[in-house]
Amino acid sequence: MDEGRILAGQFSKIAVALGALMFNGYVLAHGHSHGKPLSEMEQKAAEGVFDNKDVKDRNLSDWDGVWQSVYPYLQSGDLDPVFKKKAEKDKQKTFEEIKEYYRKGYVTDVEMIGIENGVMEFHIGDNVNACKYDYAGHKILTYQSGKKGVRYLFECKDASSKAPKFVQFSDHIIAPRKSAHYHIFMGNTSQEALLEEMDNWPTYYPYQLTKEQVVDEMLHH
Repeated sequence: MDEGRILAGQFSKIAVALGALMFNGYVLAHGHSHGKPLSEMEQKAAEGVFDNKDVKDRNLSDWDGVWQSVYPYLQSGDLDPVFKKKAEKDKQKTFEEIKEYYRKGYVTDVEMIGIENGVMEFHIGDNVNACKYDYAGHKILTYQSGKKGVRYLFECKDASSKAPKFVQFSDHIIAPRKSAHYHIFMGNTSQEALLEEMDNWPTYYPYQLTKEQVVDEMLHH
């Protein structure tokens, strides 16, 4: 069975419907919500402060859904209000420096990612590459700032697939919980090589969120 081809057809037809289904909680506060509110511990973890013993394994289903890259919004200038707000808070960097930092971070040619039943699909233009991914554990990283983060590692073992062999998710969450947005690291060398990557972290939000909702998310969360 060619899972990739079957799923490709499915996703192209039901991308919007699946997105709406997966994220039907996004209709409160700023036009969308994220299910139950974060606990105090979850909030601190989101800010990079947590005890290693609180980090738990997670299933790929935490990232189920259809997701859009935010890179096109950076290119179009729609995210400029977000960078201006960051520049106001961080007096060390100019608006241009912050935008350049995020340009390097967000840059990707993968416009959309679909995740369902352990299979990930990567959409680049009209090309779709898919693979079933196995969980490969998690890694706790301590950054130069002293804050910490967790990456959740997955691996494609299908040698014939053109999807990335190694994938890592970072979404400011350290235990099982549905993701609201995430940064992803993709490569074909090794998990270890990917763990060294700190400059490029393509970022994805639910596919059915409008441009305005994505900007609103970034401004308020």
